Amino acid sequence: MSTSTKQNTGAPRLAKTRATEASASPAQSQNSAPGIRPVRRDDLNAVIEIDAMVTGIEKLDYWNSLYQRYADAVETGQHFLVATHGDEVIGFVIGEVRDWEFGSAPCGWVFAINVRPDARLGGTATDLLNAICEGFRKAGVSKVRTLLSRDNTLILSFFRSQGMMIGPFIPLEMDLEL
Repeated sequence: MSTSTKQNTGAPRLAKTRATEASASPAQSQNSAPGIRPVRRDDLNAVIEIDAMVTGIEKLDYWNSLYQRYADAVETGQHFLVATHGDEVIGFVIGEVRDWEFGSAPCGWVFAINVRPDARLGGTATDLLNAICEGFRKAGVSKVRTLLSRDNTLILSFFRSQGMMIGPFIPLEMDLEL
């Protein structure tokens, strides 16, 4: 039930209704928990499709770059996991352990989490978040963070429902002249 943490607010949004989001998907209709595993090269098209469904933008170069950086990097604290139902990829999560940035002790960062709209409300995003948090724990960190757009109420609600709250850092930004 979540969307990508990096969402282009200028992108066209795909129209969704509660009925569409709540409609039974194969994952929900069989009441089985999704499988969570590391991403594989042949999962990438499904990941790109899920992201494009939610953001309205197909970002081939971006996702290929993330795959190259994160797919086989668990030993370095990087994670790119997918949720599957049968042979179908229905969600993904990406994050890593970051050390000492902004004066922060090492912690886990979730960069993106997303679930197919027709597979939401079945606990898949919670399973994905739990799986990446377990990887962070194994790396020895005891805190997880993320950054999201304040107008992305769907993902904000999801993270709040998982126990996340406002952290000690304040994001700042400025426009650069081109």
